[in-house]
Amino acid sequence: MTFRDIVPIAVVIALLAFVPAFVTANTVLNFLVFTLIIALAAQGWNILGGFGGQFSFGHAAFFGTGAYAAALLQVRFGMNPWVAFVIGAVAGAAVGWMIGYLSFRSGLRGSYFALVTLAFAEVLRILANAATFTGGAAGVLIKLDVRPDNFQFESRGAFFWIALALVGAVLVLTRWIERSRFGAQLVAVRENEAAAKALGVDTLRVKLGAITASGAVTAAAGGLYAQYFLYVDANIAYGTWISVEAILAPIVGGLGTVFGPLVGAVALHGLGEITKLAAGSVPGIDLMVFGGLLVAAVAFAPQGILGLLRRPGQSKGAARHA
Repeated sequence: MTFRDIVPIAVVIALLAFVPAFVTANTVLNFLVFTLIIALAAQGWNILGGFGGQFSFGHAAFFGTGAYAAALLQVRFGMNPWVAFVIGAVAGAAVGWMIGYLSFRSGLRGSYFALVTLAFAEVLRILANAATFTGGAAGVLIKLDVRPDNFQFESRGAFFWIALALVGAVLVLTRWIERSRFGAQLVAVRENEAAAKALGVDTLRVKLGAITASGAVTAAAGGLYAQYFLYVDANIAYGTWISVEAILAPIVGGLGTVFGPLVGAVALHGLGEITKLAAGSVPGIDLMVFGGLLVAAVAFAPQGILGLLRRPGQSKGAARHA
């Protein structure tokens, strides 16, 4: 990976960093922070599903692990929130490795792997909802103590910059994966795992590396969610909503691309908010929009929004470099 590979990422992040200077409304900042959290989770899914072709229906397992670890380490053990956040990401990586090892060693792939990840997420949701240590159905409430060293800020703009910095770091990570030998092996596994193994690729190691990185990134999104909203319960942390959104954003934005998850998250939530403003308080209207966008993307834009934006005549593979 060269400096030129990072320039587009730096430009996008720098431009977005100026948003709080022009937008001060808390409603808008809340929307932007939440969208970046979703984009972060979607970036995590994209590493495994977009580049590796290992579709997961249960990324809530990683998101919830990061959220609960960040919250419980503070509430139960009095740990510094910054340290708890990092440990939450590590815990997500560990859960990812465990799920991957059990699944890939057993030869699971395709729909079987997707269903196994969904089952793990549901089991964790049930356990978190029943255990007294996690607060049961009541969840975990993080004490309000607004101090920067406590990972709490008076300005929502500060959270926006932190979320943006994390998204930027994962964009760089994704670009590195795309340009690296590991990324080439990951794509080879996605296209034809048997052929990749015949060429000497250690497919188990490559897939374990992808799901571990994916788990860490998605868990970081969960930890940021818990720290921003100061509350988490089983249905939020391990709910199917985050698994669905983590899948939708890359598909709509551009599967297996660097900027696809970010573009998809902005498009989904931007259009969802516009629809809710136009339609009023119609229950589930944003979900209808998400479903409509997914159908449209699959039917008319299989390469996602980034695929539509590429120049006429440009090869389909070029969209992968966006």
